[in-house]
Amino acid sequence: MIALGRKAGPRLTDRRRRRFLAGAVALPFAGRAAAALVPTPACGPQAAATPGQTEGPYFLPGSPERASLLEPDSPPERLTLDGDVVLRDCRPAAGALLEFWHCDDRGLYDGTGYRYRGHQFSDRNGRFRLETIFPAIYPGRARHIHVKVQAPHGPVLTTQLYFPGDARDGLWRRELVVALSRAGAARQAAFRFIVEA
Repeated sequence: MIALGRKAGPRLTDRRRRRFLAGAVALPFAGRAAAALVPTPACGPQAAATPGQTEGPYFLPGSPERASLLEPDSPPERLTLDGDVVLRDCRPAAGALLEFWHCDDRGLYDGTGYRYRGHQFSDRNGRFRLETIFPAIYPGRARHIHVKVQAPHGPVLTTQLYFPGDARDGLWRRELVVALSRAGAARQAAFRFIVEA
């Protein structure tokens, strides 16, 4: 299941963005209540943009558009990630492209299909919601979710999200840790991406 990924070309991202701006894509957050957790970090005049991190070897271009990465055989431990994409001055980045990918519950990446991979667009308030599983820890890495974020006409931010108290490798950064709560087998996380226009 593990295979080396290919690089995505800018043409694919531009096509997705044009389709969204033309109104062909439903907003993933329309009609939903705001997340119970406050996304981290805070934006404002002194805020730094979300730090970038390595893409890693497992990125695949052309993921399906979906807000849920759940599969029919997904394990019961679920994770919902709510948040928003804002510019450094705290204005929402409406229509931002967010692409997510992570390993499965055994620590394996799907290198031939799109299991636990997908993209979506932020709503007019910059908000997004992702439903998935809690990714496994695998040797040499802290538990993480890979993300690419791009505000319309802005540069692509490639980074990784981490979880509290899991600083088990040199890539883990406090600035990339989600706010996290738990209710039974379900976990709720929140994060704010601060991007360049």
